[in-house]
Amino acid sequence: MSATLNATATATAGSAAPVDPACAEPLAVLGRDVTVPLVTGGEVTYAALDYAASAPALQRVWDDVAAYAPYYGSVHRGAGYLSQLSTDLFEQSRVTVAEFLDCRPCDQVVFTRSTTDSLNLLAAVLPAGCQVFVFETEHHASLLPWADARVTYLNAPRTPDEAVATLERALADRTASTEGGYGPALVCVTGASNVTGELWPVKELAAAAHAHGARIVLDAAQLAPHHPVSVQELDVDWVAFSGHKLYAPFGSGVLAGRADWLQEAEPYLAGGGASRTVARREDGGVDVEWHTTAARHEAGSPNVIGVYSIASACRALTEAGFKSLVAREQHLIAKVREGLAEVPAVRVLSLFGDDAPRVGVISFVVDGWNSSHFAAALSAEYGIGVRDGLFCAHPLVRTLLGSEPQAQGECGAPEAAPGERSLNAIRVSFGAGTPDEHVDRFVRAVRELVENGAQWQYRTQEGRCVPAV
Repeated sequence: MSATLNATATATAGSAAPVDPACAEPLAVLGRDVTVPLVTGGEVTYAALDYAASAPALQRVWDDVAAYAPYYGSVHRGAGYLSQLSTDLFEQSRVTVAEFLDCRPCDQVVFTRSTTDSLNLLAAVLPAGCQVFVFETEHHASLLPWADARVTYLNAPRTPDEAVATLERALADRTASTEGGYGPALVCVTGASNVTGELWPVKELAAAAHAHGARIVLDAAQLAPHHPVSVQELDVDWVAFSGHKLYAPFGSGVLAGRADWLQEAEPYLAGGGASRTVARREDGGVDVEWHTTAARHEAGSPNVIGVYSIASACRALTEAGFKSLVAREQHLIAKVREGLAEVPAVRVLSLFGDDAPRVGVISFVVDGWNSSHFAAALSAEYGIGVRDGLFCAHPLVRTLLGSEPQAQGECGAPEAAPGERSLNAIRVSFGAGTPDEHVDRFVRAVRELVENGAQWQYRTQEGRCVPAV
């Protein structure tokens, strides 16, 4: 059992009796009754199977936001009742998120715009000379923010044990800084791949990092919506995630963890809210005293709606119980994987192999099909929304596909220039709000498209594959 699943077992131990996933109901989400037209005629209830990009809003989150909206006011800015209420709600949301992540008492919870924003914030506060270690398998949000640091990119591992061994070798061999000595180091790793859904050995990677004097940040964008995340159990220094993947699509994210690097660095953004006092100097300049709390990196008027929606989602998932949520999702994963395995033309992408524990994110390619064309047919002919392309994880997908481009079909991938052969895949993803019918329809649609072909003609328009009219 992986470290992440160990954390799950610990967090859910002692809860209710075993759940029958086939009988469990999905959580209520917005859009569950939306119908969409089919090119072949008629309408069908939309099957949203692109949770890894943005999950639909939980009905609970929407209801909580709607109930608060009339009381919306400025945060940390006003003496009026609504401002005071909004400030209390904002700060209580910080407490709720800290509890959801099982943070240490001294940790800070900083509200950002997204996982990408959170990791760029951490990159901006790295101590001088910090060396960063990141696997090439990361989402671009984790792969790209470290340009101003000394970065070591690690090759894609093929097993969890290899991931730990690769990191240990890299940390043991790291180069000394120009000032002498090794200086600070940071490891950045995902909790669950946004391409394969596979869980990474976070606890073991954290132990390896700490054994070599490094810190570690967990990209939990794809993990937090599917499994409990315990900062203390996993022993990570920071964790980052986005509201829009946690059923709270209102433009907020979280960076939670150790306070020292955050307090010692200049504010990520300079402006109101980050400053305690500002005074003119005789020479015409200004002296600024910055906050040492999380406010130091939250300049500007806070997105209280977004923050409150994250807290609402945290409460909703906790109350629903991750034990039942995980059991039901594993039931859906088994349905999809078993269905795809029955179609010989389908190849599911994986780093760690078929037996690796995973969340509801599965990517695949279909022999004889351009993935963009296949995804367009799923949408236009079956009302199923998936994602195609390289999923903002280009090095990983290229590694998994062996950098062998697919044959050019009627439509090219969004990443391919007009007329070029393309390298892309299809991703299906789901979660707490997905009904069985959606995955059943998806599996049936894949089989029918492979066996019978598309019923419609398609063309490339502005880089996207669309039905021809």
